[in-house]
Amino acid sequence: MSETQLRFETLRGDALRAWLPRLAGLRIAVFRDWPYLYEGEAGYEERYLAAYADSPGAAVIAAIDGNRAVGCATCQPMAEATARVQAAFRGRGLDPTRFCYFGESVLLPEYRGRGAGVRFFALREAHARALGLAAAAFCAVTRNDNDPRRPKDHVPLDAFWQKRGYTRRADISVVFDWREVGDDRETPHALGFWVKDPL
Repeated sequence: MSETQLRFETLRGDALRAWLPRLAGLRIAVFRDWPYLYEGEAGYEERYLAAYADSPGAAVIAAIDGNRAVGCATCQPMAEATARVQAAFRGRGLDPTRFCYFGESVLLPEYRGRGAGVRFFALREAHARALGLAAAAFCAVTRNDNDPRRPKDHVPLDAFWQKRGYTRRADISVVFDWREVGDDRETPHALGFWVKDPL
């Protein structure tokens, strides 16, 4: 497998719906690992991704090897995103209608380090500019560096995000609930934002 075998497709509407089961399974597989430790469920994941298909300005960038989805990255106008995300920005005097919200980016481990992450950012930023949006933002889960579940070889993505032109905004955060692997109920998780303004 080499990076040149991957193709990247920008999926919207019905084109995205055709990939829902495969993308849902991919998200479950990747988010089980650190730092999210997310216990996913296929039905929920398909409904979550279907909301992107229904969102007029949204797109999902899929990394595809053959007919297999090996990575994906979501984006949509922040004005179409969840109210919690919009409220986090309004609470800091920022206008959500200026931003494209990059919901998440997942890639199977064996495909990492081959340029897919760079392509995900470039294609989502191109989509944002095509929509006339001036800035972009995403959030990442906040974990304690001393958490005993943290893998010894874990490398934070901060440097990668900074190289893409994003700045950590310690003053902007949001809380989402999910069930961690092995838990029997959802618990709250804090996520902090990174912003690129202007694009």
